[in-house]
Parts: sequence; structure tokens; C-alpha cells
Amino acid sequence: MKKSKHIIKIASYLGLLLFVFAAVSCSKDDPATNENPDPPVVVDPPVVTPAFPGPTYADNYTALSSWGSRAQWNLANVHDPSVEKSGEYYYMYQTDASYGNATDGHGHFFYRRSKDLINWEFMGSSMTEAPAWVKDSLNNKRARMSPALPPITNPNYGYWAPCVRKVGNIYRMYYSIVVTNPIVGTDTNTSWTERAFIGLAETTDLASNNWVDKGMVVCSEPDGVKSYVRNGGNDWDAYFKFNAIDPSFIQTPEGDQYLIYGSWHSGIAALKLNPATGKPDKLKTIDDYGVRIAGRGNVNSNRWQALEGPEIIYNPDTQYYYLFLAYDELSVAYNTRVARSKNILGPYQTITGTSITNGADCFPMLTHPYSFKNHTGWVGISHCGIFQNPETKQWYYASQARLPEGVPGIAVSNAVMMGHVRGIQWTEDGWPVVEAERYAGVPATTISEASFIGTWEQITMNYQYKTIQKSVTVYLTADKKVSGDANGTWSYDSAKKILTVNGVKCNVTDAWDWESATRKVTLSYSGLTSGGLPVWGKKVN
Repeated sequence: MKKSKHIIKIASYLGLLLFVFAAVSCSKDDPATNENPDPPVVVDPPVVTPAFPGPTYADNYTALSSWGSRAQWNLANVHDPSVEKSGEYYYMYQTDASYGNATDGHGHFFYRRSKDLINWEFMGSSMTEAPAWVKDSLNNKRARMSPALPPITNPNYGYWAPCVRKVGNIYRMYYSIVVTNPIVGTDTNTSWTERAFIGLAETTDLASNNWVDKGMVVCSEPDGVKSYVRNGGNDWDAYFKFNAIDPSFIQTPEGDQYLIYGSWHSGIAALKLNPATGKPDKLKTIDDYGVRIAGRGNVNSNRWQALEGPEIIYNPDTQYYYLFLAYDELSVAYNTRVARSKNILGPYQTITGTSITNGADCFPMLTHPYSFKNHTGWVGISHCGIFQNPETKQWYYASQARLPEGVPGIAVSNAVMMGHVRGIQWTEDGWPVVEAERYAGVPATTISEASFIGTWEQITMNYQYKTIQKSVTVYLTADKKVSGDANGTWSYDSAKKILTVNGVKCNVTDAWDWESATRKVTLSYSGLTSGGLPVWGKKVN
């Protein structure tokens, strides 16, 4: 079974990152491990096409990863982003995580802003320390346990995955603070870790960074099914019913408000909120903590669901609610899934009509560890923030992506976390697809059949745990044939901007070739197989 979310986060955010400084001091002659033999190292910023001055910053930001270089970070050191627009700026908020722990001691829930989704200005923290209510609530609950437990004098906190939404004329931040101390003793192999809390803060102006804390919304709560005693490091019978982290907020067209939250423990919960307070009306019984809307397998036999990071939107064009989920562990295997429902409480169904509310495996898959040629590739791509340009109504996908493990020349390369912002397109039958290349503001051009003739790289992303899906070379020829590493036919519907490649319908966009030695404007496509696997392509010649 997988590691505890609490333990995973600490191991990933602290263990890996704390190791960075030690690793930097290692001899250059030390052997490096790598699951992908001899990948090309991400090099210095390439020269860009003069006609379009696209992004030039390097994907390997380790040279400027320190706190003193934060003005140059752009999208460096991003994890679990949430994006909301206020005035002329998009604001991005995130989990406390940074290469080499550069942000430690400088506050919590760091944020940055951008006018164009390309150039981001790091702004600092939005919270200085954990509100007093977290410790008070924790110890009040410990005192009421049977048998009662003594207070924890100095709790250890983690600050994870805020969600920022505009609600009426105010902005709400739902944030996660976890207590990582064992419930009893000091050994997490013999005791489950303490509970997590989701709190609420509000402001009328994101630019002011003046947040008023409103206290607790919900916390992890035991349901009496399992004990907090752990029978060794492989005992993953979750003590708490729902893990109170990874909040996402939604207001339905009818005006109902819900908090969608959860991680690994018994799955994903939907909790109805009072619109006036942004909190539930009561938390007296376990049923008041929400209803399960998604899981991975039978919760009665598996209390460890291997999914987290729910993000929910409503698309008025399709009239569906879309529930985006992060699958698997976060450092390499992370991948994004999505299901949809006409009802906020589900059932949420897959592309083949099965119900993830009842535990079915979720497809479509939208992201997966991948690599185009001439680049190390990206892993750990999930826990997304989905947001919309309020003027153009264009949808976007934001998440972190990590460099693979063991990239030569980069100390602890898998701890390099770069923020990715990508456009979302929609299939004819109403499913989202994530664009193959990161957003760069490339001007739209007139695309014709002749535009596709040439050499392409294509990735069909089969689901393979911790395994990078690599591109192959295909040729689209004037006689509508596909050759190279795949064979078949292609066609283009110019009215719908849909390219069909070997039967897979793909949305086409003007794109920025981030992996090219000389970055340049190109075309990309993104589609889904009938089973919900992503197909990405980009033109290289």
C-alpha cells in the first residue's frame, strides 16, 4: 500500500528537499541514478524566434532557486496551484514547497501574479503563521477522546493546497493546515499522524494581501471503523474517514455552495456550505463531514484510495460538473484524471460510463509523465487548478511538473518543481483535453490542411506507473497518409479545427515549442482515445 498522505507530503516536501543542499555538495564524480538512461539535460535558455518573443526562461531553475533570487523565479517553485483573477492580474496561490526549502522561514501559502499567464511576479506569503484556533481545536479534540490524550504543546504543521475563489464581492481562501505529530508517541510506524484542518480566510482585494481569518471549516474526523494504532509501516488502514486537505470550492448555478475535499483516506467528499458563512451549518456527527463522491476501489475493503487533489468546475456550455483528480504518488507517478456528472453530488462517470463514485477507475486521463525529444521530460504532473479567463471564457489547467529523477548535472532533479499553465480544449462530446505545449500566448494563425504536412512528434500516453511516455516521430503527407513510427491516415475539419489522426480526433492550437533547441512557434494537437488516453502531438518540421 501507499504511504500516508501526511508522510508522503513530509517525505516529498521535506525529505527530498532537505536533501538538496547535502546533494549539491557531493563530488561530481559520484554516480547518478536515472530510470531513463542518459536523458538530455535541460540547458540554458534557448534563443527564440525573433518574430515572436516567446518565453525564454530555463526549465532548470536551480541556479536561481534561492530566496535571494525570488524576483527571477517566474513559475519556479510552484506546487498545487490555485489561480483566480482580480482586476488586471491573475493570482496564483500554492502549497509550501520549494527546491532546497528556499521559502522556509518566510511565511506560508506563497503567491505570485501575472497579467498574461506567461510572466509571473513572485509576491511572497499570504499567511505568517498558523492561526491560534488550529492548536486550540486540536487539543480540545484530544481532551475529548476516550481515553483522553494530553495536549500537544508545539505541534508540527504543514501548509498545503489552498483554494482561492471569488464569491460575490469577496475572495475566499480555503487552506489546509496539517498536524504531522503522531497521535501518540513519536513513531509513525506505531501511531497514525494527527488530524488535518481546513480553514477559511477572506479579503475584498487580492492585491492588498490583507486576509481576515474566519476559523475552521472542517477537519479530519475518525468514524470509529479503524484504530489510530498502526501495526508497522505497511499498515494503511486510515484512521480518519476523510482527510481534511486539498479543498476546492464551487457554487452551483442554483446558488448552492460546496467544499470538495479529501486525500487517500476514504476518498473524496462533498460538503455543503452555508453561503453566508462559507462553512457547514454543523459538525455534530460523522455524516455532517460530507458525502463520498469519488474513490478508487471499494472503501469497505480499501481505506487507502490513492487519489487526491480534487478540483471541480461547472461548464455551462456542456452543463456538466467536472471533477479533476490526482492519481498515485506525487513525486513521479502523479497523473490527472477527470469524471463528470449532471449533479453536484454525482454519480461522477468516466468516458465509458462507469461510476467513480462507486469506485471505478477514472478515465479520461489528461496528464501523465511524458517526454518530447530533446528534453528530459516532465513527471509528477497533477494536483491541478482549473480556471477561466472571465473575458474570453478560455479554460486553463495549472499544475506543477517535476524534472525526472537522476537527471545528470542537477542535484536532486526530481525536487525541481516548475509551474505549468496549459490551455484546455473541449472535445465534441464534452470532455476536456489539456494542450500538449505550455501556454505562451502564441498568436492565432489561419490553419489549413497544408499546415499539417511535415514531421511531427506524437505521444500516446498509456498509463504506466512511474514510467515516462516518450514521443515517436510521424510524418503527415499531402496524400493524407501517416507514416514513420505509426501508420494510417489523417484528415482535417477546418470549420471545427479538428485534426483526425488514425481515428483519434484532436483539437489543434498554435503553440510554442518549449523543447526545441531554438524555441519557436509551431502547431500542436491534443485528443483522447475512445478509452480516455491522451494523445499529444507537435510539429517539428
